[in-house]
Amino acid sequence: MANITDRAILKLIYTMYYPSFIAFEQDNTARQNKNYVAIDCQKLAEKLSVDPEIIFGRLYYHLDKKYGYIQPDGARVSLFLIRLGGDRHVIHFPLLSAALAEEEQSFVRFTIPIVLSIAALCLSILALVLR
Repeated sequence: MANITDRAILKLIYTMYYPSFIAFEQDNTARQNKNYVAIDCQKLAEKLSVDPEIIFGRLYYHLDKKYGYIQPDGARVSLFLIRLGGDRHVIHFPLLSAALAEEEQSFVRFTIPIVLSIAALCLSILALVLR
């Protein structure tokens, strides 16, 4: 079983819960806060074929520490909270969007050089064989 990436987790959350995030404009009684959207770790885990505790742990212990921050006035902005008002397991959607963009950029930044290197290696081998 392969270990899932932060990018895969964030991308799935974004895909699954973006409609819920934008629905706040039409029905703001669905949740207490526009920025924080309740997520279901069990559903995410099923889609990624991992244990739900992996999803929870990655969000709570790793990604929140990586992307959460403290504002100049001392207020903490968390990527993931266990509870916010009556909602359980909530994610700060605009911060998630920024984190996903950063993960996507890193993926592209590292993937393109590898692909180009493999292509150059293949061309070199082809040139040696055709000599």
